[in-house]
Amino acid sequence: MSILNILLYPHPVLRSKCKPVETFDTELHQLLDNMVETMYVANGVGLAAPQIGVELQVTVIDTGDEEVGLLELVNPTIVEHSGELQAGEEGCLSFPEIYAPVERYPSVRVEAYNRKGELFSVEGDELLAVALQHEIDHLHGKLFIDYVNRFRQNQIRKQMKKRYGKKELFWTPSN
Repeated sequence: MSILNILLYPHPVLRSKCKPVETFDTELHQLLDNMVETMYVANGVGLAAPQIGVELQVTVIDTGDEEVGLLELVNPTIVEHSGELQAGEEGCLSFPEIYAPVERYPSVRVEAYNRKGELFSVEGDELLAVALQHEIDHLHGKLFIDYVNRFRQNQIRKQMKKRYGKKELFWTPSN
Protein backbone atom coordinates (compact mmCIF):
# COMPACT_ATOMS: atom_id res chain seq x y z
CA MET A 1 0.00 0.00 0.00
CA SER A 2 1.02 3.57 -0.59
CA ILE A 3 0.33 6.92 0.99
CA LEU A 4 -0.94 9.23 -1.73
CA ASN A 5 -0.74 12.99 -2.23
CA ILE A 6 -3.95 14.83 -1.34
CA LEU A 7 -4.92 17.63 -3.70
CA LEU A 8 -5.44 21.08 -2.22
CA TYR A 9 -8.07 23.58 -3.23
CA PRO A 10 -8.20 25.11 -5.86
CA HIS A 11 -6.76 22.16 -7.79
CA PRO A 12 -9.07 21.75 -10.84
CA VAL A 13 -9.57 17.99 -10.36
CA LEU A 14 -11.51 18.77 -7.16
CA ARG A 15 -14.23 20.24 -9.40
CA SER A 16 -14.42 17.16 -11.66
CA LYS A 17 -17.57 15.16 -12.15
CA CYS A 18 -16.22 11.65 -11.68
CA LYS A 19 -16.91 8.70 -13.93
CA PRO A 20 -18.64 5.58 -12.60
CA VAL A 21 -16.44 2.56 -11.99
CA GLU A 22 -17.15 -0.16 -14.54
CA THR A 23 -14.45 -2.70 -13.72
CA PHE A 24 -14.08 -4.21 -10.25
CA ASP A 25 -10.54 -5.54 -10.49
CA THR A 26 -7.22 -5.59 -8.66
CA GLU A 27 -6.52 -2.03 -9.82
CA LEU A 28 -9.67 -0.85 -8.00
CA HIS A 29 -8.69 -2.91 -4.94
CA GLN A 30 -5.25 -1.25 -4.90
CA LEU A 31 -6.83 2.19 -5.24
CA LEU A 32 -9.15 1.47 -2.29
CA ASP A 33 -6.29 0.11 -0.16
CA ASN A 34 -4.15 3.18 -0.89
CA MET A 35 -7.05 5.56 -0.19
CA VAL A 36 -7.75 3.89 3.16
CA GLU A 37 -4.11 4.08 4.21
CA THR A 38 -3.88 7.71 3.10
CA MET A 39 -7.09 8.65 4.96
CA TYR A 40 -5.86 7.06 8.19
CA VAL A 41 -2.41 8.66 8.02
CA ALA A 42 -4.02 12.06 7.30
CA ASN A 43 -6.38 11.60 10.29
CA GLY A 44 -9.39 12.01 8.03
CA VAL A 45 -12.93 10.71 8.37
CA GLY A 46 -13.29 10.28 4.61
CA LEU A 47 -11.41 10.55 1.35
CA ALA A 48 -12.81 10.72 -2.18
CA ALA A 49 -10.90 9.67 -5.29
CA PRO A 50 -10.75 13.15 -6.86
CA GLN A 51 -8.88 14.32 -3.74
CA ILE A 52 -6.01 12.10 -4.86
CA GLY A 53 -6.35 13.01 -8.54
CA VAL A 54 -8.47 10.05 -9.65
CA GLU A 55 -11.69 10.96 -11.42
CA LEU A 56 -13.69 7.88 -10.44
CA GLN A 57 -16.74 7.51 -8.17
CA VAL A 58 -14.87 5.95 -5.27
CA THR A 59 -14.74 7.03 -1.64
CA VAL A 60 -13.73 5.61 1.73
CA ILE A 61 -15.15 6.61 5.12
CA ASP A 62 -14.39 5.67 8.72
CA THR A 63 -16.06 7.74 11.44
CA GLY A 64 -14.61 5.60 14.21
CA ASP A 65 -17.96 3.92 14.87
CA GLU A 66 -17.05 0.27 15.54
CA GLU A 67 -20.53 -0.94 14.53
CA VAL A 68 -20.19 0.58 11.07
CA GLY A 69 -16.43 0.24 10.62
CA LEU A 70 -14.64 1.15 7.42
CA LEU A 71 -16.84 1.87 4.41
CA GLU A 72 -15.59 1.50 0.86
CA LEU A 73 -18.16 2.96 -1.52
CA VAL A 74 -18.01 2.60 -5.28
CA ASN A 75 -20.54 4.51 -7.41
CA PRO A 76 -22.45 5.68 -4.30
CA THR A 77 -25.84 7.36 -4.54
CA ILE A 78 -27.92 9.00 -1.85
CA VAL A 79 -31.31 7.34 -2.25
CA GLU A 80 -33.05 8.85 0.75
CA HIS A 81 -32.58 11.65 3.25
CA SER A 82 -34.65 12.75 6.19
CA GLY A 83 -34.90 15.40 8.84
CA GLU A 84 -34.46 19.15 8.72
CA LEU A 85 -31.17 20.51 7.44
CA GLN A 86 -28.78 21.08 10.34
CA ALA A 87 -25.66 23.22 10.42
CA GLY A 88 -22.44 21.79 11.75
CA GLU A 89 -18.73 22.61 11.51
CA GLU A 90 -17.19 20.77 8.59
CA GLY A 91 -13.64 20.42 7.35
CA CYS A 92 -11.92 18.70 4.45
CA LEU A 93 -8.51 17.16 3.83
CA SER A 94 -8.24 19.36 0.72
CA PHE A 95 -8.61 22.43 2.98
CA PRO A 96 -6.26 21.59 5.89
CA GLU A 97 -7.23 23.16 9.22
CA ILE A 98 -10.12 25.15 7.72
CA TYR A 99 -13.67 24.68 8.98
CA ALA A 100 -17.02 26.23 8.14
CA PRO A 101 -20.65 25.67 9.10
CA VAL A 102 -22.44 23.54 6.51
CA GLU A 103 -26.08 22.49 6.47
CA ARG A 104 -26.62 18.77 5.87
CA TYR A 105 -29.42 16.26 6.35
CA PRO A 106 -29.12 14.49 9.71
CA SER A 107 -29.98 11.10 8.21
CA VAL A 108 -29.30 9.52 4.81
CA ARG A 109 -29.48 6.16 3.09
CA VAL A 110 -26.88 5.42 0.45
CA GLU A 111 -26.60 2.61 -2.07
CA ALA A 112 -23.16 1.72 -3.39
CA TYR A 113 -21.07 -1.17 -4.61
CA ASN A 114 -18.29 -2.77 -2.62
CA ARG A 115 -14.88 -3.64 -4.05
CA LYS A 116 -16.29 -6.91 -5.44
CA GLY A 117 -19.09 -5.17 -7.33
CA GLU A 118 -21.82 -6.21 -4.89
CA LEU A 119 -24.59 -3.69 -4.25
CA PHE A 120 -25.19 -2.75 -0.62
CA SER A 121 -27.01 -0.09 1.36
CA VAL A 122 -25.86 1.91 4.39
CA GLU A 123 -27.89 4.20 6.60
CA GLY A 124 -26.15 6.98 8.43
CA ASP A 125 -27.06 9.47 11.10
CA GLU A 126 -25.12 12.40 12.54
CA LEU A 127 -21.39 12.22 11.66
CA LEU A 128 -21.81 9.31 9.24
CA ALA A 129 -24.63 11.13 7.43
CA VAL A 130 -22.44 14.23 7.12
CA ALA A 131 -19.44 12.21 5.89
CA LEU A 132 -21.53 10.36 3.32
CA GLN A 133 -22.97 13.60 1.93
CA HIS A 134 -19.57 15.35 1.97
CA GLU A 135 -17.71 12.54 0.18
CA ILE A 136 -20.45 11.93 -2.40
CA ASP A 137 -20.44 15.67 -3.14
CA HIS A 138 -16.72 15.35 -3.98
CA LEU A 139 -17.59 12.80 -6.66
CA HIS A 140 -19.77 15.42 -8.36
CA GLY A 141 -17.26 18.28 -8.14
CA LYS A 142 -19.02 19.94 -5.21
CA LEU A 143 -17.02 21.15 -2.21
CA PHE A 144 -18.08 22.04 1.32
CA ILE A 145 -17.32 25.72 0.68
CA ASP A 146 -20.09 25.73 -1.92
CA TYR A 147 -22.54 25.65 1.00
CA VAL A 148 -21.27 28.78 2.74
CA ASN A 149 -21.93 32.43 1.89
CA ARG A 150 -19.69 34.38 -0.48
CA PHE A 151 -17.99 36.26 2.33
CA ARG A 152 -16.89 33.01 4.03
CA GLN A 153 -15.91 31.50 0.66
CA ASN A 154 -13.64 34.49 0.00
CA GLN A 155 -12.12 34.18 3.48
CA ILE A 156 -11.36 30.52 2.84
CA ARG A 157 -9.86 31.24 -0.58
CA LYS A 158 -7.61 33.91 0.97
CA GLN A 159 -6.55 31.55 3.78
CA MET A 160 -5.64 28.84 1.26
CA LYS A 161 -3.74 31.30 -0.95
CA LYS A 162 -1.86 32.73 2.04
CA ARG A 163 -0.92 29.28 3.37
CA TYR A 164 -0.11 27.54 0.11
CA GLY A 165 0.23 30.37 -2.43
CA LYS A 166 2.36 29.27 -5.34
CA LYS A 167 3.31 25.94 -3.79
CA GLU A 168 2.22 22.67 -5.30
CA LEU A 169 -1.50 22.08 -5.00
CA PHE A 170 -1.14 18.91 -2.97
CA TRP A 171 0.20 17.68 0.35
CA THR A 172 1.52 14.33 1.48
CA PRO A 173 0.35 12.99 4.83
CA SER A 174 3.20 11.69 6.96
CA ASN A 175 3.33 8.94 9.54
